[in-house]
Amino acid sequence: MQPNSSHLPKPSLTTFTDLYQLTMAQAYWRSGHTATATFSMTFRGYPKDRGYYVAAGLQDVLTYLEGLQFTQDDIGLLDGLGIFDKAFLRFLSQVRFEGDVRALAEGTICAHDAPVIEVTAPIIQGQFAETYILNQINLQTMLATKAARCVFAARDKYVVDFGARRIHGTDAANKFARVSYIAGFAGTSNVQAGLTYGIPLYGTMAHSFVTSFEQEVDSFRAYAKTFSNGTTLLVDTYSTEQGVRNAIRVGLEMAQRGYTLRAVRLDSGDLLELSRLARRVLDEAGLRTVQVFASGGLDEFSLEGLVSAGAPIDGFGVGTKVGVSADAPWTDCAYKLVEYDSRPVLKLSPGKATLPGPKQVYRRKAEDGMFLGDTITNASSSPAPDARPLLELVMKAGKRLRPDPSLNAVRENCRREFAALPEPHKALRLPTPYPSQISPDLELITEEASAEVRLREGL
Repeated sequence: MQPNSSHLPKPSLTTFTDLYQLTMAQAYWRSGHTATATFSMTFRGYPKDRGYYVAAGLQDVLTYLEGLQFTQDDIGLLDGLGIFDKAFLRFLSQVRFEGDVRALAEGTICAHDAPVIEVTAPIIQGQFAETYILNQINLQTMLATKAARCVFAARDKYVVDFGARRIHGTDAANKFARVSYIAGFAGTSNVQAGLTYGIPLYGTMAHSFVTSFEQEVDSFRAYAKTFSNGTTLLVDTYSTEQGVRNAIRVGLEMAQRGYTLRAVRLDSGDLLELSRLARRVLDEAGLRTVQVFASGGLDEFSLEGLVSAGAPIDGFGVGTKVGVSADAPWTDCAYKLVEYDSRPVLKLSPGKATLPGPKQVYRRKAEDGMFLGDTITNASSSPAPDARPLLELVMKAGKRLRPDPSLNAVRENCRREFAALPEPHKALRLPTPYPSQISPDLELITEEASAEVRLREGL
């Protein structure tokens, strides 16, 4: 359905939802079916070659929920669809999110089937939030997990986000810059993301800069004179070997002026052999402190191959394949009703059955502090003495309970979490899946709720 007018005001972020959230809302409202409900978001299983998730996206979700409000323009646009009652639209104009949110802290390692976030609110509010919550947590968790794999593959080398130009849209590009920094990247080339989130910015030059000059060495000189400190020269526009030698020539000229060439960048060809060539030629010229930086279609698999082969590369720029999570570009995530009006509810659909009731996730650790796995329990269950609860109350009655942690605090949380994740779960291919299990009390609640549904529905 399309509104009639061709001159429409811009709808607010609140309208980022699926139409059926609004049609259900009207049906809930008209039938008086408006009690408190709990919704739970989980990831069903792991994508190919994934053994864990890195939870991300919570801050955006909380900001959205705090600001949830239909503007008068929104109401006018919805009215133009011709499918909503005037009285319902008046009700909708007064809706604000008044619920509670329990969630994993960003940067936390999480398991399949374990809740990442649970929302308890009047059912219209909790239902309506589904689309945005899934959109943000799916995207950011997927990308944070991909970035963590790159950091793991690079080992002690630094990794920089170069993906803005090919990631699917500006919002996704900015979110990737943020979550990749959380996962351990050194920084980003994305200026807007850097300024927005306070992420270190990195940049070199493009081939167009080199080809605009009569000679490659002239382009290097011009750049080095403009940016005397932190200069990185792109050396593969014509001949990588000659490009490195031109970079050496300019680097020695810089040294005479009291400055230091920071790095040469390789962006094509056999990066293993070319990095060996570049390192040897730089060392022979006495430029042992000049780094070799590599980019060009890299992902965690190619990083692992280069590092394992001993490539003398100090840092990597990753873009397209990582910023769109090319090998696993989606997750099977779900946001489902688990309790309505204090009654546990569930789905029995084959392959998509759900666990009833609000939940808690407890993390078990070995004596050395390494993670053993997670146990999913009923939210009211007593915790095991040696386990840590992961779901924290972060929003009460529609308001954050505390300020958002700093980006560096989230990054540090991710670093600690990843360090405690056993190596078999980190493997890039055929990893051991990080395990989650259901507690006996939750199994019993699930059996009772299933039996009740089967009896009631005559199944």
